[in-house]
Amino acid sequence: MNYIDLFLDYLSNNKNYSELTIINYRKDLEEFLNFINKNLNLVNKEDIKKYLLLLFDHNNKASTVSRKISSLKSFYKFMKESKIMSVNPASNIMYPKKEKKLPNFVQYNEFTNMLNVSKEGPLGLRNYLILELLYDTGVRVSELVNIKLNDIDMENKRIRILGKGSYERFVFFGDYALDAIIEYKDKLRCKLLDGKRSEFLLLNKNGANITTRGIAKIIDSIINKVSVKVKVSPHTLRHTFATHLLDNGCDLRSVQEMLGHKNINTTEVYTHVTSERLKEVYFKSHPRSRL
Repeated sequence: MNYIDLFLDYLSNNKNYSELTIINYRKDLEEFLNFINKNLNLVNKEDIKKYLLLLFDHNNKASTVSRKISSLKSFYKFMKESKIMSVNPASNIMYPKKEKKLPNFVQYNEFTNMLNVSKEGPLGLRNYLILELLYDTGVRVSELVNIKLNDIDMENKRIRILGKGSYERFVFFGDYALDAIIEYKDKLRCKLLDGKRSEFLLLNKNGANITTRGIAKIIDSIINKVSVKVKVSPHTLRHTFATHLLDNGCDLRSVQEMLGHKNINTTEVYTHVTSERLKEVYFKSHPRSRL
C-alpha cells in the first residue's frame, strides 16, 4: 500500500491543503522513505532520530529541519488515527530552535505604485483586483484562488474563506475592492469566460481558475516595473496587511482572527515589526537620540 498517496489524498480532499503544501509533503516523505529503506508503517522513533542527525550533519537550516519534522509528525499522526499504526513514532520529536525572521512588508506608497502599474494591459482589471484583495483581506494566495462568486457578500463587504484544515472564517474588504470586483465582473470576467461557466471569481486568460503560480507571476511582472525596497511575493502582501493594521491601532487578537491564525504566537511576530519601525522613527526623529 502507498501510504504517502493515502495521506496526501486525505490532506487534499479532507483538509483543503494547497497544491504547493501537498508537493512539499510528498518531497519530504519520499526523502525520508529513501533514507530508512523500510516500510513506513514499520518505522520507529530511532529511525526518525537517525534521519534528523543526517539532516544536521548536512548543515540544513533549522527552518528546513523543522519543516521536515512537521511533515513526519503530520504523516504519523494520520497513520495512528487511521489505525494503520498503533504508535506514533514522531509524537515526541522536538523541533530545533530557530531565530524568528521578521516578515517583509511594503510601505503604503510602494503599494499604491504597484496598484497603478497593475491596471496596465488587457488583464489590468483582474490584476488590480488581485492586489486589492490580497491587501484588503490578508488572505493566503491559496485562499484567494479558491474564492467563489457565492462566497462574496457584496452588501456587507465580506468574503467567506475556507482556510487551512477546512477552518472557515470571514474576511472584510473596503470600497476600493468593492468597486474593483464590480468593474472586473462587469467588464472583463465574461470576456475571459467566452461562453464557458465557472464558479470561481478570478480567472486566467483562458477562462479557467487562476493558480497560485499564476498569481505569483503577475506580482513578479508588476514588481519589475516599480521600485520596492523588499522582495515581494503574494505572502508579502499578507504581511503588509497585518503590519499596517497594527501600525494604525488594530489589536492583536483581531488581526489573529482576520489572518486565520489558530495560535496568537504566530501573529505576535508582527508586533516585532511594528516595534522595529517605532525604534527607527525614534532614532531618526528625537533630538536627544543622536550625538
